[in-house]
Amino acid sequence: MIRVLLAEDQALVLGALSALLSLESDLEVVGGAPDGDAAWELVQALKPDVLVTDIEMPRLSGLDLAARVARDLPGTRVVIVTTFGRGGYLRRALDVGARGYLLKDAPASELADAIRRVHAGGRAIDPTLAAEAWGDSDPLTERERQVLREAEGGAGTASIAATLGLSEGTVRNYLSEAIGKLGAENRVEAARTARDKGWL
Repeated sequence: MIRVLLAEDQALVLGALSALLSLESDLEVVGGAPDGDAAWELVQALKPDVLVTDIEMPRLSGLDLAARVARDLPGTRVVIVTTFGRGGYLRRALDVGARGYLLKDAPASELADAIRRVHAGGRAIDPTLAAEAWGDSDPLTERERQVLREAEGGAGTASIAATLGLSEGTVRNYLSEAIGKLGAENRVEAARTARDKGWL
């Protein structure tokens, strides 16, 4: 049996995934978590063979969760299942150690097959996204990404500086660099472009 843990913040989707995967004779759903922190606790306690996680979740994102699992519990393989069909997200997922990346509109049989393939040591990646992922490369540094995320939410320079523990001048420099790299007119447009590419 392949022991599977699910992390998904939408209760209906979590329940549906659990029910569908439980129909497979070789898969056992050992738990489900509504947010990233709860998922991390369950991964440590249950040590599943495969973690299936969404990207956008409260408290700890699926990408951050995947990075922790790859670093601290390499025996658990990670499959991302998401609505984000953008190459930038796929590249970031692979960079942090995810072994699978599927879209939520894929058939349930594809998810079950992906879990089996990843458990066996392979990869399972949506083929159309795989081609797109190596198109535009992400020009942003991690700090520029953090500053843009704050700016995207409407935070001003002083607020971003306080949140990230930086000086206002440093925040302005990061914003200026990001705006220039993305060919944007302002911070709002830069954040939108980065979000659309899957870089935020």
